[in-house]
Amino acid sequence: MRLIYRIAFRLALFLLPLMAAWAALFYFKTVDDVNDETDDALDLFTELVIERVLSGRELPPNDGTNIMYDIIPVGEQFVQDYPSIRYYYSEQYFPLIGYEPSRILTTVFMTDDGKYYLLKTYTPTIDKQELMHTTLVWIVMLYVLLLITVMIVTMLVFYRNIRPLYRLLGWLDRLKIGGGNPPLDNPTDITEFRKLNAAAEKALNRYQEAFEAQKEFIGNASHELQTPLAVIGNRVEWLIDNTELSQKQTEELLGIQRTLGSVVKLNRTLLMLTKIDNGQFPEKTRISIPKVVLESVEIFSEIYEDKGLDVDFRAPAVNLEVEMNESLASALVNNLLKNAFIYTPAQGRICVRIYERTLEISNTGRKPLDAEHIFERFYKSGGREGALGLGLAIVGAIQRYCGLEVRYAFGEGMHRFSVHWPKKVSEF
Repeated sequence: MRLIYRIAFRLALFLLPLMAAWAALFYFKTVDDVNDETDDALDLFTELVIERVLSGRELPPNDGTNIMYDIIPVGEQFVQDYPSIRYYYSEQYFPLIGYEPSRILTTVFMTDDGKYYLLKTYTPTIDKQELMHTTLVWIVMLYVLLLITVMIVTMLVFYRNIRPLYRLLGWLDRLKIGGGNPPLDNPTDITEFRKLNAAAEKALNRYQEAFEAQKEFIGNASHELQTPLAVIGNRVEWLIDNTELSQKQTEELLGIQRTLGSVVKLNRTLLMLTKIDNGQFPEKTRISIPKVVLESVEIFSEIYEDKGLDVDFRAPAVNLEVEMNESLASALVNNLLKNAFIYTPAQGRICVRIYERTLEISNTGRKPLDAEHIFERFYKSGGREGALGLGLAIVGAIQRYCGLEVRYAFGEGMHRFSVHWPKKVSEF
């Protein structure tokens, strides 16, 4: 989730209980104020009616235009049980407007002749349900309006102040380790961003230095190993060709020669794995996957012709082309195909299919491989003599470096490796 969306989400969560609390406070305060005003009016009107009853003067009009009243004779028992003054809500009938929610005041008083009366005064007041509904509607509208306003202001302020961070992120996205990188041009007067800029440049410089040192070390180590190995190999070959040796001595020298060949191959393979892991294949070009596959199939078919394999290669009508390092593309295809040709039993079958964005290689097999470990270094499944267990490790390293999807499955007596180039990462 992007930072601005997280901020917006948390602001919305913060505003929601705040607006709910404000709505409740507004509602109860409004009802309380209306009650106070209404009760004051009822008190004054009640005093007026009682005063006129006791003085024998004409009573106020009771025509339903504002405050209405009823005078009801009551007995002493009622006076003892009923509170002398009581406020409450109830619906009352008004001649001009019908039944309406009303605020009611009941008061018990006694006349000079000792008779008790219940004076009931009432007036129309606000409908609490309607007030609650109206308040809720307007609060929701206010919440939405306030939220939109806050979001717009927040985003404007956020993007204006966070611009140096996005410039830094853009610069980091364009970095190429081992390649020429432009200097960071990100002027800002914000202290935190200035520190972040300095830390990013410092980290890049350290990484570049470590990368160059490691690259130089790998190159030197490879050269220093290859040279003596080549010399030893040449001397062993000279001994075999130019000296009189017994059969046992010849067999020993041939064994040494095979071992040296394995060491040379191991050195080259480990060197390539290290280069892939260190991202030392930045060069990219437009690669035709069917063309690379066809060339490799022809080479391996000729090499393993004596096994009598049935090789079925079908390319799509639409060419699969990707932006990818040429060496990595060749290594990926060659290692998968070589694995298939080597481990397919004689008279077995190899199927190569290329779909829209997928390369699939299947070959005859006896039992499934360990899908969790086949792409690990030095994993060996068949125990073939001279196997290093690094072919599929190279495939796994290329998969991680290029962001590909490489899958393994086993079914119907066939091993199946598939390589998929997702569109978003097909430009490697």
